[in-house]
Amino acid sequence: MKIVATLLMLLVLCLPNTFAQEDTQWALPDGAVARFGRGDLSSAQYSPDGTRLAVLSSIGVWLYDTETYRDVALLGGHTADVRGVVFSRDRKTVLSWSLDKTVRLWDPVTGEHKATLTGHTEMVGGVAFSPDGRTLVTAGGWNDKTVRLWDTETWELKRILTGTTKGARSIRFSPDGKTLVSLDGEGAVWLWDTETWEHKQMLSKDTFSGYSVAFSPGRATVAGGNKDMTLGLWDTATGELKHTLIGHTGLVYRITFSRDGRTLASGSENGTVLLWDTATGERKHTLTGHTDMVWSIRFSRDGRTLASGSFDDTARLWDAETGELKHALTEHTHGVTRVKFSPDGRTLASVSWDDTVRLWDVKTGQQKQILTGYARGLRRVSFSLDGMTLATEGWKNMSVWDVKAGERKQLLPLYTKGVNRITFSPDGTTVASGGEDSTVRLWDATTGEQKHTFTGHTGDVYRVAFSPDGTTVASRSEDDTVRLWDVETGEVKGVLTGHTKKVTIAFSPDGGTLASASVDGTVRLWHTETGEQKGVLTGDEYRGGSVVFSPDGGTLASTSLKKTVLLWDVETGEVKGGVTGHKYGGVIRIAFRPDGRTLATAGWDQTVRVWDAETGKLKHTFTGHAAPVLDVAFSPDGRTLASGSGSRYHDMDHTVRLWDATTWTHKRTLTGHTATVRSVAFSPDGKVVASASEDGTVLLWKVD
Repeated sequence: MKIVATLLMLLVLCLPNTFAQEDTQWALPDGAVARFGRGDLSSAQYSPDGTRLAVLSSIGVWLYDTETYRDVALLGGHTADVRGVVFSRDRKTVLSWSLDKTVRLWDPVTGEHKATLTGHTEMVGGVAFSPDGRTLVTAGGWNDKTVRLWDTETWELKRILTGTTKGARSIRFSPDGKTLVSLDGEGAVWLWDTETWEHKQMLSKDTFSGYSVAFSPGRATVAGGNKDMTLGLWDTATGELKHTLIGHTGLVYRITFSRDGRTLASGSENGTVLLWDTATGERKHTLTGHTDMVWSIRFSRDGRTLASGSFDDTARLWDAETGELKHALTEHTHGVTRVKFSPDGRTLASVSWDDTVRLWDVKTGQQKQILTGYARGLRRVSFSLDGMTLATEGWKNMSVWDVKAGERKQLLPLYTKGVNRITFSPDGTTVASGGEDSTVRLWDATTGEQKHTFTGHTGDVYRVAFSPDGTTVASRSEDDTVRLWDVETGEVKGVLTGHTKKVTIAFSPDGGTLASASVDGTVRLWHTETGEQKGVLTGDEYRGGSVVFSPDGGTLASTSLKKTVLLWDVETGEVKGGVTGHKYGGVIRIAFRPDGRTLATAGWDQTVRVWDAETGKLKHTFTGHAAPVLDVAFSPDGRTLASGSGSRYHDMDHTVRLWDATTWTHKRTLTGHTATVRSVAFSPDGKVVASASEDGTVLLWKVD
């Protein structure tokens, strides 16, 4: 078996093109040989000519051919979460921007990288092309406070505009190109003269709430909800307040203009929708009937019909001229979060928290189709240009549907939320991962193909472990249960209950015992064959980070509140020692060196510490990570230590670091994940390190 495993791993290292799916190798960082997963799905949009579908994920932009719906490229290279994508007006460029403070430009046909725009000191909050297409504007978010102008021929920086107080979250041009309008992070609107690039006006956040904002189709007018429950209409050319719209009795959360710009619709928290004449500022109609917050409103292309979706579980169609209710659409069982018309205006799509998309005949109000098949988390819909195809976005995947037949044409595969934990099977042929989508997934380590998805947990899966014989996978979840899975069949062999709080797990070296440690203050030992509890270790409050057996199975190490690590005698159940020394926050993960004499700990204090397992004395401290160290692992020969780091609250680190465990020096830093690295694991032969990230992917790195 060892010979087979070695040969398979050599295929991974020496013949990258043997991977069954090319996309496992697109846009790989230096040193990585494969990627499992496509990142966490964010949003999608069709190209202006309808030939491409751009799907935004946490690791980059996936481009699909809309005839075959096969992926044609991954536009990657960002080093942090990707936040937006847009096609240029001439259709020759795709732009992606990221928390890594850059904007990257791509050819939408070939996926070739054209340029990277740098200079912002914070995440990019928004981008916009000038009407003539000659200028690209990028706005820095939060503390950046700059707007940058780029020449679209040379992609050189033309000018930097300063003065905003809190960065920008969106930016647009007026139709004549003479005014640039930006919405900053505190809800204030800024106006710039594009001839002189001088600041013209600021619509103060003291009156402008920033809860909702909309630009007229010609962008000559900006509408926004005010803190006093009124609406304001401002002239974008002069910055003058044109009208104050009074009538709402609750905060306004959604506003939209009709396509001709003559009517403004506003929906509020108390369920009312008001229609306004934008020329006079007078209220035209009050639409009542919703009994909860109106979360989505949209005009049909001809402006004759208004659709609204509410938390009261209904969508409604209104006559935009008379304000009369045309149809109440009442089939949903939970709140309606999106409504969208087809390009011809004959069909309305409504998206609900009941995880369905329903298609309605706008004329009759009859339900035409119901699109189902999502486990949870439907978010948005996008019609193709001809209206014959609908793309639906969920938390984990994206589907393309035939609108007329109501049938799924294509399921765009495997977009995953964050991956919390990974481990190799003992023979090195399989990688197991546990994720934020409540699943355990098994991957073929040589082809990158997914072999199994184990479902049953009702919360994030934070730990996975193979039994020493490779026949069982154990997983623990935030649902406070531990599940044992049959690797071949995917069936649940047992569910271990008894803990009342967060749990972590480890197999003993002989595979006969599973240890589970919980924040409830106990460490429990279980028979892996019967699922029966063997014993409970008490004596100190468990910290909630890690539990691991020594290589000989005689000692169990667990994180502790009173000590950094607590060491238990497995046979007697007594505490026989411990180590302490991390500066703050305690230990997150523990790993024994294969000889059992050395213990490594990963801590909140951004360090990796190495201890004598018998005396508890500190041997060395590794520094260099810029965020908490979330996992640590020794190579099979004990000569290398790997650590993974990151923070979901700050854009920092996201790296894997390799340390020489004999000379106590830094060997290498592996960069490529766009979010926190939560787990690291060596292959059995020590030639590959796998890293799992909150960006929704697993990367395999050649480390020999």
